[in-house]
Amino acid sequence: MTTHTQETSIQETERAWMDEAIDLATNSVKNGGGPFGALIAKNGEIVAIGNNQVTATLDPTAHGEVSAIRAACKQLDTFSLEGCVLVTSCEPCPMCLSSALWARVDRIIFAADRDDAAVAGFDDRKFYELFDKKPADLWPMAVEQLDLPNRTAPFDAWLAKSDRIDY
Repeated sequence: MTTHTQETSIQETERAWMDEAIDLATNSVKNGGGPFGALIAKNGEIVAIGNNQVTATLDPTAHGEVSAIRAACKQLDTFSLEGCVLVTSCEPCPMCLSSALWARVDRIIFAADRDDAAVAGFDDRKFYELFDKKPADLWPMAVEQLDLPNRTAPFDAWLAKSDRIDY
């Protein structure tokens, strides 16, 4: 059972982490990156940090959360961030949320939300809405399956691989 003192300590730690994420985002702007910062924490300690590097690296996937996830996986020498918390200065976009799901992050804490981001010119609401649309023919680009007889060959090879690392 968690005591009131422990809960207060956890809340203070999480607020300190959020202050760090917001500082990372603010410093990112000063250093030519986008206004997003994130960190990964585990067992009460910060494991890795990241900030938005999309325009700096010409990489549309270099969001703050993805950068922090990549750094944490490298630091912890694993692709699974089970037991970790993602702390981010802004609500994760669908790509970052998906990345956190794939990394198996236990929890996400964010400060600003998608509407705050939209006011600053980072309007990802259309992407959130896109994932709600079905069927895929409502998407702004074609998404088609080409049904080839060998379409499962990579999966067959994977399943036959005796030394595979399941994830």
